[in-house]
Amino acid sequence: MSTKFYKNVIIIFILIIINFSMINNVFGESDYSIKNKLYLNLDDIFIISKTNEDIDPLINLVVTVEINEIRALDIIDKKTQPDFYLKVLINEEEFRSPIWRNEKYLSNLNWSCTLDIPDDEEFVEIIIQLWDWNIGRDLLCDIAMNDNENPDRKDIEIIYSIKTGHWWGDDMISLPHSWSTDLSGYGRGNGCDDNSIYEEDNDCEIYFNIEQNDYDNDGIPYWTEAEMFDTDPTIDDRGRDDDNDGIPIEWENKWGHEFYWQFDELIDQWVLSHSWFYNPFEWNDHFVIDADNDALNNIEEYLTSQWGSDPFRRDLFVELDQMDAGPNIQQSSILPEGSKDLIRDSFSRQNIIFHLDDGSWGGETGSEIIPFDTIGDNTTWQEINQIYQNHFLHNNENNWRKGVFHYGLVIYNAEGACGFCFKRDGFQISRVGMEKKVRSPICGSKDVVYASAYMHELGHSLGLVFLGGHTEGAYYPWQPLWWKFRPYTSIMNYGYMYGFLHDLVDYSDGSRGKNDFNDWENIDFYYFQS
Repeated sequence: MSTKFYKNVIIIFILIIINFSMINNVFGESDYSIKNKLYLNLDDIFIISKTNEDIDPLINLVVTVEINEIRALDIIDKKTQPDFYLKVLINEEEFRSPIWRNEKYLSNLNWSCTLDIPDDEEFVEIIIQLWDWNIGRDLLCDIAMNDNENPDRKDIEIIYSIKTGHWWGDDMISLPHSWSTDLSGYGRGNGCDDNSIYEEDNDCEIYFNIEQNDYDNDGIPYWTEAEMFDTDPTIDDRGRDDDNDGIPIEWENKWGHEFYWQFDELIDQWVLSHSWFYNPFEWNDHFVIDADNDALNNIEEYLTSQWGSDPFRRDLFVELDQMDAGPNIQQSSILPEGSKDLIRDSFSRQNIIFHLDDGSWGGETGSEIIPFDTIGDNTTWQEINQIYQNHFLHNNENNWRKGVFHYGLVIYNAEGACGFCFKRDGFQISRVGMEKKVRSPICGSKDVVYASAYMHELGHSLGLVFLGGHTEGAYYPWQPLWWKFRPYTSIMNYGYMYGFLHDLVDYSDGSRGKNDFNDWENIDFYYFQS
């Protein structure tokens, strides 16, 4: 073949590589502009987004970024708890939060910032950064998703659409059939997503929401109502279920939306378009749809949405009932707050959100205080089953919480063992047994003891049952099975329960060779429903 032919092949090959690099140059350095970083050239997208008309003629549009919760998943400061603060940029205008001193966990935060935006441009750039204040030099904490192009990047970069009220970028709805991948869930960032779960990498998680003002306050923007749903943008549509599939319009609008690229031949460019796979006017069988395989169908995801469930990220719901103090010197049987945080952190690192109904949610809650009466000194199996019927099911076998919530008791003293499962969805730990371990010089702190036992029994209701280290011969170093199953670094292994010689509150990931087991990959979310 001729030299000219080979030159043409080389030129075509170079052009393909250049074009591929432009499309796949997903992220660059973390600065105050995210144009040219998200999948395609965002300069073009922002030009296309200028409509030359008012996208919402009823009101002057503003966009609000609200931060609801911040949690440290690593040790941020070695000697103290972190001093968190936030930087949020909306269309490159910076907002800073106050500094929250010496706080590892910040719940019910509700800090927000708002910016008046152009009413004739669809897309808004948003950057969220979490910082730890220090004398001399502040530390940027990691809340970013996995970024192979720039593994050191730590912030969240988003494009928000005022036409639909949805966003895309580092945080998005992660659909099973889509190119998008955001395992941490919509409105949540997790620094562990860069495969640093077991590394000290300043990993944190953050829960947030982005919204715009809306004339009828139903959360469905004017453009969506007028152009897509053909509903009245001056009337609050919340609660409508036109397709009679059991899910109201506001839930299907939020969770059923999808961005997709479409080539517009009139302008000879790719444009970012919108569709709804959960169309509020087309029936879906939400009773059988479970996109994230967490054993909650869409009806149950809707019922638990008041507590933060996400139909495309695994959620784990547990109802905690605790026993009141006795008539003599018996103290209340309470799961320590520190234990709750240890359990939640372990699940959060794996992008499984642990929702514990402990009575603090307000509104509808199932958590109760169990009267001590005369059963607390030595509660029998039969009495525990009666507690299950009376206080969990409320004597209604069709109670909607059955098959949605696991049921984890803390009682004063149980007959036979300080912790056990009494149904596939029910388990208990006993205060008397836990306090004996707390007093032991070879066990961990009170928080660790209670957390490891509670999470161990919960593990059984997730299908982690009688694995190698779960034997009486694996408790202590002088027992042969203790050494055999030492690689199985899990609280399902008796040799690691109660923080015994190791402050562990975690399941194993199976990475330690022979006799280890990957608990996290083998969790069966449906097991407790059997």
